[in-house]
Amino acid sequence: MKHLASHQVIAYPTESCYGLGCDPRSRRAVLQILKLKRRPQAKGLILIASHPRQLARYVAKDALRAALASGFWPGPVTLLLAASKQCPPWLRGQHATLAVRMTAHQPVVRLCRKHGSALVSTSANRSGQRSLKQARQVQHVFGRQVRVIHGKIGKADRPSVIRDLVTGQILRH
Repeated sequence: MKHLASHQVIAYPTESCYGLGCDPRSRRAVLQILKLKRRPQAKGLILIASHPRQLARYVAKDALRAALASGFWPGPVTLLLAASKQCPPWLRGQHATLAVRMTAHQPVVRLCRKHGSALVSTSANRSGQRSLKQARQVQHVFGRQVRVIHGKIGKADRPSVIRDLVTGQILRH
């Protein structure tokens, strides 16, 4: 997808809302998302993927194997996994872990497959505000700063659960 390849930010339909995303290898695009959201880099971000190989460069191999065996994926569960040594700090923030999700939501599956990579996935909103559920809302808030990919959001009424796979602790319901 040309927008992702040219370090631009997109908005796309996820399981519960529109998400802001970019190529996770693009520091420039990730910093643009953080600026748009008014979110501190230290918090880290989520990656969403359609296939395990799209996450392989970002998380430790043993952690990815454990995640695949856990039975949580594909689905709307984000897991905190040990970050690989190759994982850029602009994705994980101040953490040694990275939040990742393997989705079954077809619009995102197609987007990841077309791009050949996982994507950054954070709710399309300013930090602390409600997640946006319609393309026109995203366009109203962010204007031309993002390229909106139209499609249907999933049936989930809340963002994905975030779970630490090692401790079992649920960080977001």
